[in-house]
Amino acid sequence: MPKVREILKEDDSLETYVKIAIVGNILDFGAFDLGTDIESLIFEGLEKELIINKIDEFEEALKKYDKVLYLVDNTGEIVFDKLLLEKIKDYGVDITVAVKENPILNDACMEEALEAGLDEVANLITTGSDSVGVVESMISDDFKEYLKNSPFIISKGMGNYEGLTEMNLEGQDVFVLFCTKCNAISKDLGVKEGSHILTTL
Repeated sequence: MPKVREILKEDDSLETYVKIAIVGNILDFGAFDLGTDIESLIFEGLEKELIINKIDEFEEALKKYDKVLYLVDNTGEIVFDKLLLEKIKDYGVDITVAVKENPILNDACMEEALEAGLDEVANLITTGSDSVGVVESMISDDFKEYLKNSPFIISKGMGNYEGLTEMNLEGQDVFVLFCTKCNAISKDLGVKEGSHILTTL
């Protein structure tokens, strides 16, 4: 993380913070062996351009709204999410981060969010579910209501993206950040597998 913060000192643009958050989405620590050079993966990821890049619309939303709901994905990437959350705070936006109610695969839950210090930059709530991604039929009624009443949503990861596309979020500004890790989603977006994406629903 110190080297990542060094990069941000040299280039503290919003786009760089977004790229770092997406690089975090690549890192599935459970899938790596001990010989994996994590640092190299991070820097290689930062060299990649956003294949779908709606950074201007994203910044406009940060200036427009005074609060945002941020859906996190994997445990290993929330330290990178925290960097983006800190940048979002600079826009005067009040942040609520939603984590899983209980552990599921490598998705982040409350314990990991607290360990990463996300409570220092955001309010923390749970989805009321341990589903992979945000599945409307499985999230709690309270979270469903919160989600539907959030005019501005930022979502990390393919699982959350897939779940959100199944919901009626008309009239809400929903931004998704992730690396396309499967052929089906890549085709759906018209990009190659492994593309880094910042787009809207």
